[in-house]
Amino acid sequence: MRRRHLLQAAGLLATLPAWGAESAPAYDWRSLTFGAGGFIDGFVFHPREKGLLYCRTDIGGAYRFDPAGKRWLPLLDHLSKADADLMGVLSLAVDPSDANRVYAACGLYTSQWARTAALLASTDRGATWTVHELGLKLLGNGPGRGSGERLQVDPNRPERLLLGSSQDGLLQSTDRGQHFSALGGFPARHVSLVLFDASSGQAGQGSRTVYVGSHDQPGLFVSHDAGQSFTRIAELPAQAPQRAAFGADGALYVTLAAGAAGEVVNPSYAKTGSVWRRRPDGRWQDITPARPTAAQPFGYSGLDVDAQRPGRLVVSTIERWSGGDEIFISDDAGASWAPLSPRSRFDDGRHPWLQAYQRKQPHALGHWLADIKIDPHDGNHALYGTGYGLWMTQDLGAAQVHWDFRVENIEETATLGLESPSGGASLLAAMGDVAGAAWDDLTQGPKAGLFLPAGETCRAVAFAELKPAVLARTSDMAANGGYWSPDGGASWRPFGPSPSRAAKTPEGWRASTGQVAVSAQGGFFLWVPEKQPALFSRDHGKTWTQSQGWPAERDIVLSPVADRAVEGAFYVHDRANGRILVSIDGGASFQPGITGLPRLETWQGAQLVCAPGQPRDLWLALPDGLMHFPGMDARAKTMPGVVEPWRVAVGKAAEGASYHAVYLWGRVLVNGDPTEGLFRSIDAGSSWQRINDDRHRYGRLNAMAADPLEFGVVYVAPEGRGVVIGKPRA
Repeated sequence: MRRRHLLQAAGLLATLPAWGAESAPAYDWRSLTFGAGGFIDGFVFHPREKGLLYCRTDIGGAYRFDPAGKRWLPLLDHLSKADADLMGVLSLAVDPSDANRVYAACGLYTSQWARTAALLASTDRGATWTVHELGLKLLGNGPGRGSGERLQVDPNRPERLLLGSSQDGLLQSTDRGQHFSALGGFPARHVSLVLFDASSGQAGQGSRTVYVGSHDQPGLFVSHDAGQSFTRIAELPAQAPQRAAFGADGALYVTLAAGAAGEVVNPSYAKTGSVWRRRPDGRWQDITPARPTAAQPFGYSGLDVDAQRPGRLVVSTIERWSGGDEIFISDDAGASWAPLSPRSRFDDGRHPWLQAYQRKQPHALGHWLADIKIDPHDGNHALYGTGYGLWMTQDLGAAQVHWDFRVENIEETATLGLESPSGGASLLAAMGDVAGAAWDDLTQGPKAGLFLPAGETCRAVAFAELKPAVLARTSDMAANGGYWSPDGGASWRPFGPSPSRAAKTPEGWRASTGQVAVSAQGGFFLWVPEKQPALFSRDHGKTWTQSQGWPAERDIVLSPVADRAVEGAFYVHDRANGRILVSIDGGASFQPGITGLPRLETWQGAQLVCAPGQPRDLWLALPDGLMHFPGMDARAKTMPGVVEPWRVAVGKAAEGASYHAVYLWGRVLVNGDPTEGLFRSIDAGSSWQRINDDRHRYGRLNAMAADPLEFGVVYVAPEGRGVVIGKPRA
């Protein structure tokens, strides 16, 4: 806020230097700092190369740790829109005999419309990948994703991989993941983990013994014939194995969790659990540190052993909501345990959002502790994941354990809305689960601009073009569905009640609070709760009245758009009837303003945006073209060369240009070929220049905004990758 206020006050905005347009503009892309903000559900250390560590996320791809820089390197930002579902990483595996090889089993959902899953294989530690299609679907973002790892490389025959699927049983590859076939001897469909016993084979001949856990037939199974047949281990309870590891003496440790019959746990649904040890002599022991009860239900998930100190192991509870999750440590192979939380200290000082979040979520260790790992080369170095990031320590065995929120360059928030205001903060972001923030300084994480209360899901944020201090945002957890700010986000005031809004869905779930728009001068708010009629307010959200003439369509999210030059004017794209409706009375009523547009099905995407400067300057991205309505009396134009626009944004004009810069995410003709990318136009859409490359595609974008005060700056919100900024290279 300070930067822009000073510039405006000094009258310097018009003279700020702008990057000149180039025939092929070079851009730099980087994540804006927020600090994780999503579920990190698995870690893999390489057993032989010190410092080689990977982590996986449920919707934000995978990362490799850079020990020298103490930061994480994203590995899947190259994925295209068609491959966006591969950002859901269900499992990771490394080749024990080759530190350069890493594999990722990727797939987001198992529903009909989801992309089929693939195995990604890399021979350069994730710098580049080869995609091997699996022909089935994996549930990287669903119940059970916290268990694992279910993808493993045979330590005695590295070309052999086993993959436990989400609904298609156990699969085997004998050519480093190029092809997989089902192992019919395994009786279950939903696999929770896979573990080879390296001591059961010889190099080049493969491992004979393999352990496989199941969610749908809860229990641990063992094969002694290289996976041709399996037997359920009768000594263990009917609970789903979550993690397993061998001790240096050959003992096998397993954590388990279970919910009600038919429920897949981790995350969610855990009601009970246990920890077991198979002694070197083959006998099983129940070594559970603390037992779940009806009053305090929970399961066990994370587990690892210290390769440098025989007998030391750690386990974590999961979903112990009463009292908070715990990590237990043992130095005698599970004969006795000590909780770590009483002697743990947490450094969250670099991430102000986390400090606010922790005040609302007072569990010391965090929640959803799906995995914990001890560095096989340094027993004092350990880390564990939570629903909002990860904690790392260098002194696990000390009397006082210091945990650092070591998430530099992991940005995993589900950013649902972006706006770059005409004054005040440089960027506003509405985020799932962690509320969101306003960035004053794009070189560091937000501090004063945090959206409070923390720990909520904000669906949208909006500002008044001519009075940008006036903001509004929706929030699913807010008592009345949202907040507004009179001071650019320095403070927030709750919406008043809206009696006509349904706060619950017919199924009894909390209703999504949907989209909001603020009029040019900030005097009117237009709010569209998801799948409900629009509401308008003339008193900054204190009272709400249902709009008249709003589209009847309820199966999709309809986004209201404020005119940026005319106070009280709003628009909405009536997709089902092929028209744009207009309100000139602050959202009280809507009438057809532009007709004759294509009628869209509910599954087809579209976006309407309004440019500043003059009335009714609209851009409409349709499934097969981009249209511009450049003013009240001007004729509509269809932009040449735009094959398939997915997102559009308008920002500061190039130096000497007569119109705003326009940014597009989609497919545009490049040398006659439809090419996916991020594009910029400095001539009102007559021509386009690609500004990203194939290394920076980010899968699917939830939102996009362009800076109105700095030419060339564009912000994108990949699904599960926080916020990414693109700037012309100096």
